Amino acid sequence: MPEKDGKSKLINKMKTVRSITMALALFFISGHIMAQVDKKALNVDDSKIALQGYSPVSYLDLGLAQRGNKDFKSEHKGAVYYFTSSEQKKRFNKDPEKYLPQYGGFCAFGIYAGAKFRVDPNKFIVSNGRLYLFLNDIEVDAKQLWQAENEYALIKKADTNWRKLSKAE
Repeated sequence: MPEKDGKSKLINKMKTVRSITMALALFFISGHIMAQVDKKALNVDDSKIALQGYSPVSYLDLGLAQRGNKDFKSEHKGAVYYFTSSEQKKRFNKDPEKYLPQYGGFCAFGIYAGAKFRVDPNKFIVSNGRLYLFLNDIEVDAKQLWQAENEYALIKKADTNWRKLSKAE
């Protein structure tokens, strides 16, 4: 029986690797899901609003994606962050680095793969006190791909790629 379990695990691992390879191919082949090449280090809109207006404090302190209010906003390193309350704004202002998303707010799986992609603010993971955001498309659920693999290995590779990708030109 143990040989059968080992074989099953190997087959499952091979299927996972095949799925990731297919997903990466979709990232690079399907032009409709790829964002334009983005030379910015922060994923912000033309108004410099980060996280599409969602509160970074809600993600990390509550584990929720909550749209912030423009009446409660702060600017940090050229990006504007919205919050749900003055209390959230105060918490952010006290320690903004704690609340910033990883990889400038771009898709964590995309950074792992070597490219910057816009995200769906409702697709996120908070892990070890860090916020990771993900692309969600009809063909690709990057959060699901991330969760199917070894997070430590993904983060290590994404961190290496981010050092190159974050260089603003």
